[in-house]
Amino acid sequence: MSNSKNLADLVVGIQWGDEGKGKIVDLFAQNYDIVVRYQGGHNAGHTIVVEGQKYALHLIPSGILNPKAVNVIGNGVVISPEALIKEMSQFQNLEGRLFISESAHMILEHHTLLDTAKEKLRGKNAIGTTGRGIGPSYSDKISRSGFRIGELRNVEKLTTNLIEYLKQNEPIFKSLEIEIDRDSLKTTLQDFADKLLPFIANTREYLWNAIENGKKVLLEGAQGTLLDIDHGTYPFVTSSSTISAGASIGTGLSPKDIGNIVGIVKAYTTRVGNGPFPTEDFGDDGEKLRQQGHEFGTTTGRSRRCGWFDAVAVKNACRLNGCTSLALMKLDVLDGFEKIKVCTGYEVNGEKIDYVPFDLEEAKPTYIEFDGWETVEGIEKFEDLPENAKTYISELEKLVETPFSLISTSPDRKDTIQK
Repeated sequence: MSNSKNLADLVVGIQWGDEGKGKIVDLFAQNYDIVVRYQGGHNAGHTIVVEGQKYALHLIPSGILNPKAVNVIGNGVVISPEALIKEMSQFQNLEGRLFISESAHMILEHHTLLDTAKEKLRGKNAIGTTGRGIGPSYSDKISRSGFRIGELRNVEKLTTNLIEYLKQNEPIFKSLEIEIDRDSLKTTLQDFADKLLPFIANTREYLWNAIENGKKVLLEGAQGTLLDIDHGTYPFVTSSSTISAGASIGTGLSPKDIGNIVGIVKAYTTRVGNGPFPTEDFGDDGEKLRQQGHEFGTTTGRSRRCGWFDAVAVKNACRLNGCTSLALMKLDVLDGFEKIKVCTGYEVNGEKIDYVPFDLEEAKPTYIEFDGWETVEGIEKFEDLPENAKTYISELEKLVETPFSLISTSPDRKDTIQK
């Protein structure tokens, strides 16, 4: 047995998600033995473009497009069996290339119905959830009443436990006018078991052994730092730990098993759903960013809110995640802008600050402006970029105190500058 232990590398979103993690993980995955997703659910979506072909992934790690890579869905992910089976049907010969943690919690029909009903009740205070059942599933997990995917090994027992759960929660379901067809539960669960059992495994032990035996492991998160349950813009956040620390919780690897941490950040900022967004642009520039960046959700199709780069929030996120470097995405979307703004501080109740405050809703951005450029399309080397683009990148590095290792100039894998 080899003792040449490797450290896992990690890719994490730095803003409100949709930064372009899928492209970078797909790019990196060509050089890794194992790619692991560690949190979130099918509310997240990665779009990957390879040789003009688009792939939309929601649960399966982005390494699936590397035929040599093994892909692992970690225990920190909440899994809709129905959604996962549908996604798996796009690919052939997955056995041995996809493993699902037996400890990952399931999203079942009642979770989705609860999610939609509760969001409707919130009215104007709605969080902006995708309605996919992620929050209710994580809630059940924390309240110790959830169902793990490994329980599909005994469908009889799982069905009994699920019916008991539904009985206990009957008053809640009735008050929200939710009806569950209990007669079909066993059949549905058996169908899930038949299709998923060959992939369910003790992934914690698998990953420990892989690390100890020198395998190259890449960890990928979903959403972004500013949606973290603890460190994000609460309550307009997701229900899991999206920062790098969540990778240990969601895989079973210790912090000592993790080496390089690459943060993924757009050259501007977007957000889906409700919540504070200091640099949001409601005018022509915001609309231009949306159209040029094709800012419409992979999972929901919703148009994303768009605005300028927020250096304060990004610096905060780099510190939270311990980023060793950043990948700057979608630089090409800024092509053709005469002026480009960057937020370098906030004003809160008349006071100027350079950190992320408790109530970001009250923060008004202070900007500096950069001159724009014509195009970065097709450029393969940093030194060949337009001077104004190089200035923009260099100044961002200073503001966020973290170097850029990669610069993306299109969605395609090949259009990536190594700096």
